[in-house]
Amino acid sequence: MHPISYFQAIVIGLVQGVSELFPISSLGHAVVIPRLFGWNIHQNDKFFITFLVAVHLATALVLLGFFWRDWVRVVNGLVRSLRDREITDADARLGWLLVVGTIPAGLLGLLLEAPLRKLFASATTAAAFLLVNGLLLFAFERLRRRAPGEPERDPDEDRRIAERVSWRQAGGIGAAQALALIPGISRSGITMGGGLLVGLNNIDAARFGFLLATPIILAAAALKLPELIGKDGNGVRGPALVAALCAAVTAYISIRFLMRFFETNRLTPFAIYCTIAGAALTIGFLVTA
Repeated sequence: MHPISYFQAIVIGLVQGVSELFPISSLGHAVVIPRLFGWNIHQNDKFFITFLVAVHLATALVLLGFFWRDWVRVVNGLVRSLRDREITDADARLGWLLVVGTIPAGLLGLLLEAPLRKLFASATTAAAFLLVNGLLLFAFERLRRRAPGEPERDPDEDRRIAERVSWRQAGGIGAAQALALIPGISRSGITMGGGLLVGLNNIDAARFGFLLATPIILAAAALKLPELIGKDGNGVRGPALVAALCAAVTAYISIRFLMRFFETNRLTPFAIYCTIAGAALTIGFLVTA
């Protein structure tokens, strides 16, 4: 018997691909959906954590593939800076900004993942933090420094990011990703919001957020991948593979949509969704507890 059925895997995978990239919290939806449909799945179940490794890995690989040109530039820039022992161009600076943002996020993730997972383990809590996530997105929009669709003199998105984000800001945005360990708080929402606060436009904030999230998601998945391959993956590998394929498809569609959407639009629609869904689910779960 599979602890997760193939139908459940398909639903979770399809939602994962969307909610990981849309600023609406993939982990929050992964916790809420089983409760909403009455499935016997809990976020701290060993098999479920192992299962989520596959869907997160699929999403990260889609991000890596979609932004492969950016990553080629970044890696080449890092290699040049290490060879020359100085940062001489925008590609190198962007690469080191991503390193600065990734280190605190990785360290905090290792330290806080287990405690936060245990502390905020209920669907009701996830729904409440989904509401909080919506309020954060409203705040990011209110405090943004640039208007959506504002003309840019420099057509190079990566260079604009490198010029506008400071080392301290990169570290702060990276560290803020640790909040995404709380079900209901969106990693992409936090990073995009941080980009808006430091003066990036919507499209650059989204690009920086996705670039910053990719190594973190890949590293987290790689650390837990042995669990999926080993005995903990027994009975889960088949549904996990199906879920990963579903997540990859919806993640690709989502990233293509978002990179066009954020050329002229705001975070407001996602803020409205999270606020309404979070409030409705919180009340519903409390009433039916």
